[in-house]
Amino acid sequence: MAHVAIIGAGIGGVPCAFELRKRLAKEHRVTLIGTSPHFEFTPSNPWIAVGWRTPAQTRVEMRHPLERKGIQWIGDAVTSIDAPGGELELGSGHRLHYDYLVITTGPKLAFDEVPGLGPAGFTQSVCTQAHAQLAWERYQAFLADPGPVVIGAAQGASCFGPAYEFAMILDADLRRRRLRDRVPMTFVTSEPYIGHMGLAGVGDSKGLMESELRQRHIRWITSAKITAVSDGEMRIVEHDEEGKPKKEHALPFRYSMVIPAFKGVDAVAAVPGLCNPRGFVVIDEHQRSPKYPNVYSAGVCVAIPPVEATPVPTGAPKTGYMIESMVSAIAENIAAEVKGQAVSSRASWNAICLADFGDTGVAFVALPQIPPRNVTWAKEGKWVHLAKIAFEKYFLHKVRSGSVTPVYERYVLKALGITSLKETRS
Repeated sequence: MAHVAIIGAGIGGVPCAFELRKRLAKEHRVTLIGTSPHFEFTPSNPWIAVGWRTPAQTRVEMRHPLERKGIQWIGDAVTSIDAPGGELELGSGHRLHYDYLVITTGPKLAFDEVPGLGPAGFTQSVCTQAHAQLAWERYQAFLADPGPVVIGAAQGASCFGPAYEFAMILDADLRRRRLRDRVPMTFVTSEPYIGHMGLAGVGDSKGLMESELRQRHIRWITSAKITAVSDGEMRIVEHDEEGKPKKEHALPFRYSMVIPAFKGVDAVAAVPGLCNPRGFVVIDEHQRSPKYPNVYSAGVCVAIPPVEATPVPTGAPKTGYMIESMVSAIAENIAAEVKGQAVSSRASWNAICLADFGDTGVAFVALPQIPPRNVTWAKEGKWVHLAKIAFEKYFLHKVRSGSVTPVYERYVLKALGITSLKETRS
């Protein structure tokens, strides 16, 4: 009998648990470990931050759906991993043996790399549901006394979509409230140009995204490194194409949301030989650790090199469709290993994104994510906004029912009108 333990109950871990349970015979155990009792649909966080959603509307209590499918649920933190011995130590002090380990923890948010950044400092975040709820509470205070807003992504960030989404959603919300004329907005990003997205652009994303910002009267600063944040002021150094400081900015704000750089979580980063210097899990073409072949990883916590060198460091994003592909490859490979067969499945690592802008949106497709690409596709319209609302409901329904893969292939591609795409896993 084999025991598969999965650390992290997010967009990677939950689908992985359900797919493994479906593929493995009943005598094999599947355990999912998460620090929250709920699955939280992270893409909805920008809506929570402006009061368009409540946390209760965008999460699912996990114990019942998991146990109904025969998956053990442990609501606890993993404090250390004994990879050679195949054991996890939990916050309760309990030790859990595994035969296979899947790491889908997501990132550690590196607010500490910029003085004053983050909810414990002077900027807000939409990276977690708790952060988004706090952002909403502070936004309500801002609405009573509005002023300048700074939105963006710090140096080293790899998740630019939510920053763009929140800037546009905030603009839409302020216009609905008839307050937009009292709120100058600045978008600050480490990207070398607007629409880079950590992907070296997707089609004419530069022109498309610049046009959106212009129409919404949002000025921007690119190749920006945030040096410090104090109460009401953000200090930024803008860099030239060679990465040399070009201009310093001191931006006043009454409200700010900044996506930080990511690192690996402590328990994972501490395992000798498992991770790169930033704490991201190093994997081979089969999503396995080269040092520990019974350890797999998927999602934001895996090591992917930047698409290209940029004047200010930027990372490569891991989108939902890519994560889904990673999870499917892991489930297929572990099922093969349990049967004594060789692993062969590979993730496709394609990028598909629905970016909501509050009253419109943009859909991006990059196949593969790293150029040169076979497919580069971008479309704009209100239908993207509506599609993302529908997808939120669809994904949460699939979690409740215990069947969440392959939702991106079945729903998002259908919504985009793409019917010829096939997975490149082999």
